[in-house]
Amino acid sequence: MTKAPLWLPAAEALELMQVRPQTLYASVSRGRVRAKPDAADPRRSLYHRDDVQRVAARTRGRRSSETVASEAIQWGEPVLPSAVSTVAEGRLWYRGQDACDLAQRATLEDVAGLLWESAAPRFAAASSGPAPANKAATPLQAGLLALAARAATDPPSRGRSRSALQAEAADVIGTLADALLGPSASQGQGAHLHMRLAAAWRRPRAADVLRRALVLMADHELNASTFAARVTASTGASLAACLLTGLSTLTGPLHGGAAAAVQALMRSVSTLGSEAAVREWLAHDRPLAAFGHPLYPAGDARCTALLDVMELPPAFAELRATGEKLLGEAVNIDFALAAMATVHKLPADAPLMLFALARTVGWTAHVLEQQATGQLIRPRARYTGPGIAR
Repeated sequence: MTKAPLWLPAAEALELMQVRPQTLYASVSRGRVRAKPDAADPRRSLYHRDDVQRVAARTRGRRSSETVASEAIQWGEPVLPSAVSTVAEGRLWYRGQDACDLAQRATLEDVAGLLWESAAPRFAAASSGPAPANKAATPLQAGLLALAARAATDPPSRGRSRSALQAEAADVIGTLADALLGPSASQGQGAHLHMRLAAAWRRPRAADVLRRALVLMADHELNASTFAARVTASTGASLAACLLTGLSTLTGPLHGGAAAAVQALMRSVSTLGSEAAVREWLAHDRPLAAFGHPLYPAGDARCTALLDVMELPPAFAELRATGEKLLGEAVNIDFALAAMATVHKLPADAPLMLFALARTVGWTAHVLEQQATGQLIRPRARYTGPGIAR
């Protein structure tokens, strides 16, 4: 008896699932169905038979609301309606505009205006300079402390007008930038954030690529930090508290800290060579943060947009080729941010700082959207503990 192939072409997968092509692609982007390029034609994809059959069976069966809700938390259907951004057709869209196209010309302030549906704000530095901080504090520590100080005193966001919240958001983001960057000659009231970054790091030639990176990182639909910020916003907490929640979540190694893992991998590459380093990381079951993204099965569009404007150092180019060959996954935005930091000799924590400053714009847009609903986000738990004594 002939064994059914493990990988199916799109036509067979669609026939089994009884869905439209868009639904199949969505299942791939959300990690439900594994896909890989067809060796006979790299423009086409093949889909894992077991995943296709499982999704098809689930679609045919009747699922309880509890099951649907449980699956939604882990790369499932969006758990909240949002008009801020989405990933569709392999691209990132900000209110219907291609983020990669915007990165060619827009500033982070322009994107804030688009996402906040307002005039472009200015994240002005404090005229008196940043508040004194512990000299031993890292930029991240200083940023967390600055937001925490405001979260303890700023008024709640609930019940205030959208325009008041927009003005406050620009001020809070300016506070965070002051804390992360410290005193610099670029702290003029009119300086765009990418210019302040370039001046603070003394890398004026990096200003344009910093601008592009900030635009590309401004939002990414309901990622972990954005969802956390929206939960905080749903309670009516202050804007500073919402951004503090987002920043705290961002620091995790599976989120904004992923670029640091890429930098660690590059240190292994410099010692062992790219193939030996990748094989060693795989042998020790260490995740290769530089490769793949569940929402971009054909490659991270943000990564491509950033790499197009820089020449990769040989070690990065070698790692890219080796990793893509061994893993079958393209490099992602974390790889691009680490490469950018190396090319322009930026501080080691520059990728996380860029990520944090850019994403405050998206968090704010989601806070504004959540406040407009007036609803508290309160999921239920599916209890799995010991039996209840009666």
